[in-house]
Amino acid sequence: MNTSVPVPAGLPPLAMQTTAEHPWPLRLLSAKIHEYIARMPGCWVEGEIVEFTPRPGAKVQFFKLADLQEKASIPVKIFSSGLPKDITAGARVVVLAKPDYWEVNGSFALFAREVRPVGLGDLLARIAELKQRLAAEGLFAPERKLPLPFLPRRIGLICGRNAKAKHDVLVNATARWPSAQFVIREVAVQGKSCAAEVTAALQELDAQEEVEVIIITRGGGSVEDLLPFSEEMLVRAATQAHTPIISAIGHETDNPLLDYVADVRASTPTDAARRVVPDVTEETEKIQTALAAGRQLMENQLARAENEQLLLRSHPILQDPLQTLLVPRAEHLENLLFRIRTSCEHILTKENAQIGAELAKLRTLSPSSTLKRGYSILQKDSGEILCRQAEAIPDMHIAALLYDGKISLSVLADEES
Repeated sequence: MNTSVPVPAGLPPLAMQTTAEHPWPLRLLSAKIHEYIARMPGCWVEGEIVEFTPRPGAKVQFFKLADLQEKASIPVKIFSSGLPKDITAGARVVVLAKPDYWEVNGSFALFAREVRPVGLGDLLARIAELKQRLAAEGLFAPERKLPLPFLPRRIGLICGRNAKAKHDVLVNATARWPSAQFVIREVAVQGKSCAAEVTAALQELDAQEEVEVIIITRGGGSVEDLLPFSEEMLVRAATQAHTPIISAIGHETDNPLLDYVADVRASTPTDAARRVVPDVTEETEKIQTALAAGRQLMENQLARAENEQLLLRSHPILQDPLQTLLVPRAEHLENLLFRIRTSCEHILTKENAQIGAELAKLRTLSPSSTLKRGYSILQKDSGEILCRQAEAIPDMHIAALLYDGKISLSVLADEES
C-alpha cells in the first residue's frame, strides 16, 4: 500500500525540482519530512540520561539522551511502562528508539520502546575495546613519551576540591623542593562531569607557557569512580598535549587508560610529588660531592704540573743554558766566519793574479812600451800622427814624441829612401 504524501497538482513532484517561482508550501515539506523520518527503522543507541524529572502517574516520561564527550543530545519520550524504575539522571543506558518528527512545531525526538542500564561489565568491555583501538593507533608507544623537566618553573596540578591527593602532592613536593610553584585547578574527579572538567583544565594548563609539567591526580576509589579517566575525550586530550603529563590516579593496582598515554605513570599522589621535583637534600649532596671531586682533580693536576716543572728544570739545557746553548752556537759562528774569511782571501788572491796578468799584457802592448825601446812618434802641429813620408812637407814643424818627452823638429826636405 502506497502511503506517500501526495503532491498537489501544479507543484514540483520532487523537492529538488522546486524553484523560487514554484516553491512547496511549508505544510508539504513538513509532511514529507515526517514521512521520510517515519520510514527510518528503530535502533539501539547508547548515551547518558540528562534533564530527567520523573512524572509519577504520567503515561509518558521525557528526558534527554546525551553524549557528553561530543556535546550532543536528543530529546527522548517513552511510555512509563518501558522505563526501569531505578533509572536516574546521570545513568548510562542503551535505548531502543525510533526517530519521530512532530509536524506541528517541527521538533525532532526519539520515541523509545526500551531502556536498559549499562552494567559495569559492559563499561569495562568497552574500555578494553577502546584500549585496543588506541594502542593500534600507537598512542601508547614509548617514543611518544615526553621527558620530565629536571626542575619545572611551575607545576600544573589537576585534582579534586580539597582532596587528600592535592595535600599529598603539595606537602611532599615542597618537602623535596621548598620553592616549588604550583598552578592548581580543582575539578570533579568522579561523576558525569569529571572527564569534561579534567579535559578543560588540562587544555588550559597546557596552553600556559610557564607550566612545564602537569599532574593529574586523585586518591583511590571504586572502579566506577575511576571510569571517567578512561573516557576517550580525556585520553585523546592527553595525547595532544605539548606539556609532559604525570598520571597519578588511584593506587598501584588502578590503571585507567589515562595511565597508558601519560608520559609518566605514578603509583600514588605521593609518588607523583617525588617524580616531579628533585630532592634538595640529595641535590645538595651531589653538588658537594662534585665540588670535592673537582677540588681533588684540580689538586692532582697541580701536582702533576709541578712534577713536570721539576723534571724540566732538571734538564741540562736549563741547568746551564749558557754552556748548553750559547757556547756551541758561538763556536759554530766562529767556524762560519773563518770559512768566510778564508774563502774571501782565496777569491781576492785569484782575482789579483788575474788582474796582474792582464795588466802585464796591456803594458806590453801599450805605445809607451814601444817608445821606451827607442822608438818615437811624429806628430803634426794639428795633433795628427805623421805616418807617411809624403805627408812631410819642407819647413813643416813637427814634434817627435819620445818615452820621456817630445822634441820640436823642422822638415828640411823630403828624401826618398
